[in-house]
Amino acid sequence: MQIILQEDVDKLGHRGQLVEVAEGYARNYLLPRKYAIEATPGNLKRLDKMRVAFAKKEAVEKGDAEKLSELLAAVTLEFARRTGDEDHLFGSVTSGDIAEALEAKGYKIDKKKIHLAEPIKALGDFEVPVKLHREVTIPVKVHVKKEE
Repeated sequence: MQIILQEDVDKLGHRGQLVEVAEGYARNYLLPRKYAIEATPGNLKRLDKMRVAFAKKEAVEKGDAEKLSELLAAVTLEFARRTGDEDHLFGSVTSGDIAEALEAKGYKIDKKKIHLAEPIKALGDFEVPVKLHREVTIPVKVHVKKEE
């Protein structure tokens, strides 16, 4: 089934692209969430106008992401966690914890944009990549210390 993407979808494509996907994927996931529209003859005629609108929206979002990345460059998040023998953490620091800490500092960032390969389970300093836009990724400094 051919569809026109209205939003960027990881591992599939970018806004305004005409892509071929399985019919079930389109009908059950992409279309209900408004990530895409069907590639009907009428929608294909409107595609050029849609691409212009998407380009304007893209420019605004990229500019906002770059401004936010400049602000986030100076941010260091600190987490105090209980530790056991040999400074092994009880629990971990997850992308949800990082999102909550950023929100407490005034930055509203979805935890899905925080690309933490696996939860942090050790003491020390870490850099966690935050993907603000498909072309703008900033590392956020995270410091994990012992709870006093």
